Amino acid sequence: MTETPGTPAELDVVPADVPTLPVVDVRQGLFGGSGSGDTSGFGGLVRVIEMPAPSARPYGGWFDEVADELDLALQDDGLSLDAATDAVVVSNGEITFYVKAEHLLAFVRRLRDEPALRFEICLGVSGVHYPNQKGHELHAVWHFQSVTWNRRIRVEVTAPDEHPHVPSIVSVYPADDWHERETFDMFGIVFDDHPGLTRILMPDDWYGHPQRKDYPLGGIPVEYKGASIPPPDTRRSYT
Repeated sequence: MTETPGTPAELDVVPADVPTLPVVDVRQGLFGGSGSGDTSGFGGLVRVIEMPAPSARPYGGWFDEVADELDLALQDDGLSLDAATDAVVVSNGEITFYVKAEHLLAFVRRLRDEPALRFEICLGVSGVHYPNQKGHELHAVWHFQSVTWNRRIRVEVTAPDEHPHVPSIVSVYPADDWHERETFDMFGIVFDDHPGLTRILMPDDWYGHPQRKDYPLGGIPVEYKGASIPPPDTRRSYT
């Protein structure tokens, strides 16, 4: 993807029958600032941020083997890979499965238990917040590692701001426990059926989730000193 001042980023050409995922943001300036706040000299730069387009088969290499095994294994749950996912994206040498929330547990069980898959390790979950991706503002992103086959994949589930719920996978991968708590703490994603979903970094009575894009950058009271952090545009003058 390339960037040109004043024009949208160029995307790789995909077949006409493959849908594209939506634009998630349009950023101005080098750091996303506008007006006098951007002192970089790149105030006229406009970048259109788009998700990579869903990929068509064949994906290439072992990606097709994993997809075929998943499709076969999910049939035991009355599903198929197409039924369990919204999209499969191959980009930058990595494969991402956008899994429907209601099928997440069945999906990850097959990742762990199928001999031809054997993704024994969940490397954790992280959150992403796209305020302009209406209906899919919050993303929970898991990475899985197969030690047996030396493979790594990504699984992603989205949720709306109005109902930020996704299933917990702690019952399948117990080591994901604290990772889900941190993602809840920082992004406000609620992992249903988690055994103890409480904050892990911020105080229990803290208001808001600090890594969301709509979290204020200044004016937050510092409880232990009774002071406050001034808004960023008042901390330093560039004039």
